[in-house]
Amino acid sequence: MFKDTKAFSSFSVDDLNRAKEFYGQTLGLEVSETKEGLGLQIAGGGPVFLYPKPNHTPASFTVLNFPVDDIEKAVDDLTALGVQFESYEGELKTDEKGIFRGAARGEGPNIAWFKDPAGNILSVLETES
Repeated sequence: MFKDTKAFSSFSVDDLNRAKEFYGQTLGLEVSETKEGLGLQIAGGGPVFLYPKPNHTPASFTVLNFPVDDIEKAVDDLTALGVQFESYEGELKTDEKGIFRGAARGEGPNIAWFKDPAGNILSVLETES
């Protein structure tokens, strides 16, 4: 039924102007505007649509993952741009930089989570070269 459909992801934000600045300027994505919201063009992937929602509640899960070759560099570069990384305890315990180092232990990729201005959770995760 959906074999040839070009699906896309979407999620809400509470302020389109702050989202446009964050995704366009801080993260460096191509952002387009429509009367309904913002479109993000992700290299090698489908589009992502951000829509305004007055009673927005941030997602409590990761809504967008950015694969990177070098997580140390990605975290350092984003930190220099003012991005703050989340700190977790327990199974997904992160280090002082906010990186969960699962690869060496066979527990998934090295990954670091951060939030957009609306509080939605995003991540950078290291891909195998």
